[in-house]
Amino acid sequence: MRPLEGQTALVTGANSGIGAAIAIALGAAGAKVGVNYHSHREPAEEVVRQIAAAGSTAVALQADVSREDQVRKMFEAFLAEYGTLDILVNNAGIQKDAAFIDLTLKQWQAVIDVNLTGGFLCAREAVKESLRRGVVPERSRAAGKIIFISSVHERILWAGHANYAASKGGVMVLMKTMAQELAPQKIRVNSIAPGAIKTAINKEVWSDPQGAAAMCKLIPYGRIGETSDIAPVAVWLASDNSDYITGTTIFVDGGMILYPGFREGG
Repeated sequence: MRPLEGQTALVTGANSGIGAAIAIALGAAGAKVGVNYHSHREPAEEVVRQIAAAGSTAVALQADVSREDQVRKMFEAFLAEYGTLDILVNNAGIQKDAAFIDLTLKQWQAVIDVNLTGGFLCAREAVKESLRRGVVPERSRAAGKIIFISSVHERILWAGHANYAASKGGVMVLMKTMAQELAPQKIRVNSIAPGAIKTAINKEVWSDPQGAAAMCKLIPYGRIGETSDIAPVAVWLASDNSDYITGTTIFVDGGMILYPGFREGG
């Protein structure tokens, strides 16, 4: 069961957390994978090693996705290594939280630059390659597959995180606009919106029993998600099994968006 055999994929922010899980899953599904990282090369190389151990190949690629020059160099390196690009997963993201009145322009700009502008810059390069190559039926029914990693906070308001929520709302509209514009060229664009997922960014909450219990009260399904809940969805969206899906956000959140912020019981 390697639905991505013979294809290539680039995952941004893939040296940890959700990005690492997706990169490893894409490799296990047969794709050759570019593992992007901003800093700390060793964790990215570990992801490369895990992909190789599962029978595919991968390469670590350093770039700050908010920098146009670095994004272009990363794509040049990827294409030099693998020849073409079939799948882009725009996962790189940061948080810099503050109460709205205390939110600085620097904090605002940093989050918008990485989460929204970075997604735009990488998607633009991916689309260029998809249009250049077109559909190759033996590779995929689509010319390209672009997946944004968004958040439940593209729908759920999040006090104290205005910059992050704004960036994810922007990702939602960017994704839908791209999907509409690029569908005639057989480029599919979708998003995955995780809810509360166990990653390093929120470890202080889920590693504490009381904090974990409080978080679970916001999740109808009653548990905090794992990165392994996200990765198979990315593989499916990247495969021909989802060929008729574009412009859609898939929420992987245990039901958080159904009635956010309130739940009786534990």
